[in-house]
Amino acid sequence: MAGVSLGTRLYTWLRGEEVGSDQFGNRYFREKGGGRVHKDSLRTERRWVFYDGEVEASRVPSDWHAWLHHTSNDIPPPGGLPKRPWQKEHVPNMTGTTGAYRPSGHTLAGGNRAKGTGDYEAWAPD
Repeated sequence: MAGVSLGTRLYTWLRGEEVGSDQFGNRYFREKGGGRVHKDSLRTERRWVFYDGEVEASRVPSDWHAWLHHTSNDIPPPGGLPKRPWQKEHVPNMTGTTGAYRPSGHTLAGGNRAKGTGDYEAWAPD
């Protein structure tokens, strides 16, 4: 809870209830008495997440993302929703980190770009 502000902690303590957590240790909350629509409004309950570690939105698995954004009202079960054989495990966005994808030949990967194969023809104005 290092990235959680004092105001969010106080709000959670007074008005929030924990509904679950994911495989990354993130904890999910909603307003007490959740599942309701605000009186005289189309707004629904507030939902939020306490990240375990770095605050990074891509660390939220898809089933919890759907719940947070009111795409689904079903709270994901412990361990997440069952995965289909074609689905990959969730991984956070690694862009900008040392774990980012770098193709062979990338300067930061220590390689050299392969020479052109001769299929490139530069444009020249007439």
